[in-house]
Amino acid sequence: MIIGSIPENKDLEKRISLVPDIIKKYTNLGLEVNIVKGYGDHLGFNDNTFKNAGAKILLSKEEVIKNSNILIQLDMINENDFSILSKDKILIGSMNYSKNKDKIEKLKSNGVNIFSLELLPRITRAQSMDILSSQANLAGYKAVIEAFAFFEKAIPMMMTAAGTVPAAKVLVVGAGVAGLQAVATAKRMGAVVFATDVRMASKEQVESLGGKFLTVEGSENLETEGGYAKEASEEFKKKQEELLSETLKKIDIVICTALIPGKKAPIILKEGMIENMQSGSVIYDLAAIQGGNTAYTKVDEIIDKNGVKIMGEKNILNKLPVSSSNLYAKNLFNFVSNLYDKDNKKININLEDEIIKNTLLK
Repeated sequence: MIIGSIPENKDLEKRISLVPDIIKKYTNLGLEVNIVKGYGDHLGFNDNTFKNAGAKILLSKEEVIKNSNILIQLDMINENDFSILSKDKILIGSMNYSKNKDKIEKLKSNGVNIFSLELLPRITRAQSMDILSSQANLAGYKAVIEAFAFFEKAIPMMMTAAGTVPAAKVLVVGAGVAGLQAVATAKRMGAVVFATDVRMASKEQVESLGGKFLTVEGSENLETEGGYAKEASEEFKKKQEELLSETLKKIDIVICTALIPGKKAPIILKEGMIENMQSGSVIYDLAAIQGGNTAYTKVDEIIDKNGVKIMGEKNILNKLPVSSSNLYAKNLFNFVSNLYDKDNKKININLEDEIIKNTLLK
């Protein structure tokens, strides 16, 4: 069995699906590994590093696709390469069905088996394969670093002979994986941190990291069985809006992370709320790619509203491509290990396995 990967469109995606340390794990499993020449050059992984780890370097992406039984990627491959991905081959990645529906259906009609890892069930056995969590952790960290870089005051409290510099106040909207990492990062850097979420289970997690949880009066737990946030009622939204309006008047930095899987991001920070914020404040919106959590968010632009800077990027992980590639490659390896029958040296698409059943696009 041969596993391969080809480069992504580097204008959109700098991460890669194979790193040298993981190639050794694949070869130990009994798989051969194919990559195209120059696959990891942009991240400082030269061909010799891959070759020494056990990979075979091919001259073109067409060769890699043609000679691989399993192709692992971050996103859907280019439609021009569909004809090379023949029947019974396997494509694994984050396929984004709503965006790539037509392409996916075309590949399926060609007999290609497609696994999309954002559909992993939230069970203990799948945690090591969870691409959403591993990447969200890094995104939450980097969002804080980016926001702090634009904030023109010190973050921690400083007591000097000339006077005291107060600690910056940070609000994290949405306390999922990215939000909790944002809370932890901001707290480590000396900020006073607040957080809010529709899931009541988040309260204990936020407080364990040293944050203060903002509770909407009379709120109910809005959490799906899979652990994701679900859409709030109009009454909850109104109460949340009132609480946030008052809180934002004293906040310096806001990190927005609120997302509902498969839907447009909810607008939580309305025009009036932002207009009442202090000039010099910064908002980093991690939900920008899905529409944003603020009324003013624009992807890859910095919007200035009365001195409040609002920003959000298409792919913040392009600023941490080595770390995010390492984690993503490990997630993929753990998934392939579960899919691969080592004894018989073949792929076993066992639909009684909840992990395989949920991620296979039928």
